[in-house]
Amino acid sequence: MEKYVINGGNKLYGGVKIQSAKNSVLPILAAAVLTDGTITILDVPQITDVSNMVKILTRLGCKAVFSGDNLIIDSSSANCFEIPSGLAHELRSSVFLLGSLVSRFKMAKIAFPGGCDIGLRPVDLHLTGLKRLGVEITEESGYILCKCEKLMGNEIMLDCPSVGATENIMLAAVKAEGTTVIKNAAREPEIEDLQKFLNMIGAKVRGAGSGTVVIEGVRSLGGATFKPIHDRIEAGTFLVATAMCGGEVELECSCAENLSSLLHKLRENGCIIRIKNDKISLESSRRLTSVKTIETQPYPGFPTDLQAQITALCCICRGQSIITENLFETRFKYVPELRKMGADITVINRSAFVRGVDKFKGATVVAHDLRGGAALVLASLAAEGVSEVLDISHIDRGYGRFEQKLGSLGGDIKRVAV
Repeated sequence: MEKYVINGGNKLYGGVKIQSAKNSVLPILAAAVLTDGTITILDVPQITDVSNMVKILTRLGCKAVFSGDNLIIDSSSANCFEIPSGLAHELRSSVFLLGSLVSRFKMAKIAFPGGCDIGLRPVDLHLTGLKRLGVEITEESGYILCKCEKLMGNEIMLDCPSVGATENIMLAAVKAEGTTVIKNAAREPEIEDLQKFLNMIGAKVRGAGSGTVVIEGVRSLGGATFKPIHDRIEAGTFLVATAMCGGEVELECSCAENLSSLLHKLRENGCIIRIKNDKISLESSRRLTSVKTIETQPYPGFPTDLQAQITALCCICRGQSIITENLFETRFKYVPELRKMGADITVINRSAFVRGVDKFKGATVVAHDLRGGAALVLASLAAEGVSEVLDISHIDRGYGRFEQKLGSLGGDIKRVAV
């Protein structure tokens, strides 16, 4: 067990390189099962979600080796269609492997996946989509069992634009017979990135980024070297950190277009934002003004993965804000922890009513999930006095070298064994 010890109050200055997107890398790793070729993924983030996915691939018989931050995968020796229950419980994204495994082995077995406790995230949409492709599915004793004689392309209408279901169906359909059409597909940029990767290894996918994705099945897929997009959520987290602490930070990334909803809100707050080529810089030199309302929505709306961070910012802005969470029903678990630091927040149903206070006070707080944990780190950096953030294993799931990056900007943050 480890914790962060943070001495707050320092402004942040300098530059930071943003990692490849966690939510792009994980489905690409799942896609590696589909090919007998060798795949090299560049600039892979050093996070536990990636580590757990690599462990799963290894247990399936794949060979996966890191060379610095690059990951080389050879799936030619994959010989297993069952995902170990312990790893599935640790990693929500293990569910992406259902489509890949069924495509390769015509069989798949997985324990119901885990991940952050942020509310119900049923896999029904994934399973319904796979059934439309000809997969027989049974559920027993906490396991999902899938099998089919062959996968057949079909039209699939999603009840809601689920990112995971869209990606899982894409992975199952790339080697199916015929054409698959996903309607009401999610539009996140990470889905476009998955399309780019699949097409690079020989798939025929089009429409990602729109509400309709079309996949024409192919017989075989080869190898490739691929650089995923930058992590817009990590970038957004560092932007909010600078807004809260004050200072000026420049991000090396190429995801400004994918962060337009956050950048719009930060400008409303009073931040100065400059975008040039693949750089985003933010300057914050005074106490900011609250944004009146924020509602999380599917992309291109405000991302649920930045809701906790923007709420922490609103806590120390001048005025009042209402933040509504429309995607996950228990994503305000971090609120009692912010209250320990002096925040004035009332949660009613899916909305948090925030009244700005002058500053946070140092306290001992507990991270209950990935993004809520990140918000507590930001609050601690902006607080007066010393804070401890416990259970930081949640934060390690999505932020690589987090304390080193924040420390390079002037944050006084240390990782300490408990």
